[in-house]
This record gives sequence, C-alpha cells and structure tokens, in this order.
Amino acid sequence: MTKIERVLYTARVHTVGGRDGASHSDDGRLDIKLSPPGTPATGTNPEQLFAAGWSACFLGAMTRVASKMKVTLPPDKTIDAEVDLGTTDGAFFLQARLNVSLPGLERDVAQALVDGAHQTCPYSKATRGNIDVVINVI
Repeated sequence: MTKIERVLYTARVHTVGGRDGASHSDDGRLDIKLSPPGTPATGTNPEQLFAAGWSACFLGAMTRVASKMKVTLPPDKTIDAEVDLGTTDGAFFLQARLNVSLPGLERDVAQALVDGAHQTCPYSKATRGNIDVVINVI
C-alpha cells in the first residue's frame, strides 16, 4: 500500500441513515438526500456518486496526461461512467465501465491518453485489482 506523503485535500462528509439517509459536507457544498438504487424515492445513491467522482477525476487525469504528451484535448470530451452493484454467492460487489469520448483525436492518441489517465487517476488506482473495470474509447 502506498502512503501519502503530503495531503492536498480532505473531504469531510457526515452521513446519516445509510441508503435511505442524507449526506452533508462540512463546507456546505454537498447536501444530498440518499435513496436505494432502483427505487422511486428521491435522492441519489452511492453508486451514482462514485461514478460521478471517478469520471470527473479521470477527466482531470486525462488533462494532466495530455499536457505531458503535448496533446490538446477536444473541448467536447466526455465520460459516461457506469457502476454496477451486484451479487455473487450472496455477497455484494461493484464493477465499472468508463466510456471515454475524445472526438477528433486519432484512435491511438486517444487510447494513449486513456491508458495514461488510468495509471494516474487516484480512483483508478484504488479500484485496480479490486473490481472488474473496463475502459472503452468510443
């Protein structure tokens, strides 16, 4: 396990009620209602939050990699993140897909950016070897 030498930021969130609860950040920027996935209740769920966080972080990692490669990312770059919650033998697991769109870039350049971002992004590092992950350049 890699230990952090210098902390750049600490997110602090207080959650009550689990999947039927709410989460609030200490700075007031996050204030959300939670609900179980697939229910008609209002609110988001941990899988959606994870997908949003990972895809945003991955886009940031691609920006960093593009800078090092001296490549200009297209302004309409996007990631459609899909996080599945499922079971195997009665135990809960996640799996994920990141579908990355980099319009106008040659396929090999886009793939190199995505590969570099997957090595750089902290979410990718956290999931590597722990859940099934597929990253597609679309």
